[in-house]
Amino acid sequence: MRSLIFIFLIFQYPFLGFSQVLNDSVYVDHILSVRLYPQGSEFANQLNSPLITLGEGRDLQLIFDDLAYDPELYTAKLIHCDANWQKSALRDTDFSLSFNQFTIQDYSYSVNTRVPYIHYSFAVPKVSKSGNYVLMVYKNRNEAQPVLTKRFMVLENLAPVAAVLVPPSQTEDRTALQQLNATVNYSKLEVIDPKTQVKVLIRQNQHWDRVKFLQAPTFLNQSSKLLRYESFNGENTFRAGNEFRFVDLRFIRSRGVNVAFVKVEESLVLADAMVDQPRPSIAYAQYLDLNGLYLVQTLDRPGGNPEVESEYVYTTFYLKDDPGKEIVMLGALSQWGRIPEAKMLFDSKKEMYSTTLLLKQGWYDYQYAYRSKSGDLNSEPLEGSYFQTENEYEVFVYYRGLGSRYDQLVGYANLRPNKRRF
Repeated sequence: MRSLIFIFLIFQYPFLGFSQVLNDSVYVDHILSVRLYPQGSEFANQLNSPLITLGEGRDLQLIFDDLAYDPELYTAKLIHCDANWQKSALRDTDFSLSFNQFTIQDYSYSVNTRVPYIHYSFAVPKVSKSGNYVLMVYKNRNEAQPVLTKRFMVLENLAPVAAVLVPPSQTEDRTALQQLNATVNYSKLEVIDPKTQVKVLIRQNQHWDRVKFLQAPTFLNQSSKLLRYESFNGENTFRAGNEFRFVDLRFIRSRGVNVAFVKVEESLVLADAMVDQPRPSIAYAQYLDLNGLYLVQTLDRPGGNPEVESEYVYTTFYLKDDPGKEIVMLGALSQWGRIPEAKMLFDSKKEMYSTTLLLKQGWYDYQYAYRSKSGDLNSEPLEGSYFQTENEYEVFVYYRGLGSRYDQLVGYANLRPNKRRF
């Protein structure tokens, strides 16, 4: 599957940039632990959404590991996109402050790890336009050899946004739903037709497959320049889901939480997670989670650099369920179900599903979902859905001026109702 995606990108990117949706993807098997986040002194800062404000002093940081363990010449390029994540009409010189080709020069070798790797780091260059961007990394200055693409956003604070979680307006199954209402102040913008010039998007848990575009404001106040989105048809309502399952791989000399077995060998580390069970009807339980993300950390070598001292662990996950179903593991650890290893395979002897992922030491969130014949993923039959669930919501406001060739990102709000994340 990865090779097909790779070939597709090679032939489509130069010619179909205006019609192809550019995603977060890794196109080669030896690139792992890819993260993009705003720089900061706090360890948990890597959980923040890859968004910065135009003209802001801090940078976005891209980090990833190459298990091929031979230094490569990796080059990065920025692609400006519209609100739908298709390449915009802007030329490179319209948004890039320098020649849009950047060599990734900062790398370090892993230290005394059983699986050797090279850790790369790259500060994303500043740009002159707001909006959606994709950072593409490729080999040997050849754009036909991409290894990864990551989305990020640059904000231009022109339209203040207020958002609030409210009881769902839909009475059916409201105990499993969360509704987000938003208000946008567009007094600093020249808006003639809000329905066509302003686009509002809500995203749940930094997951691009859980996004809703709000088609039109439910209330428009021209005197105060306010747009209110308080839909009564479910347009801004999400399935609340459940707190994510997790596995603690910060230790290899002992078992972390939800780890059943760890074996350290001369050339690799193996681990088994506890056997999971479906939980659609179990009473809601409140606990801390990372909303589907993960943190790299090792507690075996305190005080060191976890990015170069953490081991890679072959981790096997198990789910007890009836045979004959297609089950997918969701979370950032599986690129939200996109990698081949995300698919669980049924073992008739053990009478359960399993899959093995190569994970860097740390704390990992995940859930399970059924995949239908049409390709849709549904986690609710395996995980349940509860209004009390702590989720992260982001509201993005895009604006296109009359005659403009691109969508500006002019408003942003981050809402974490019932916040219990560390």
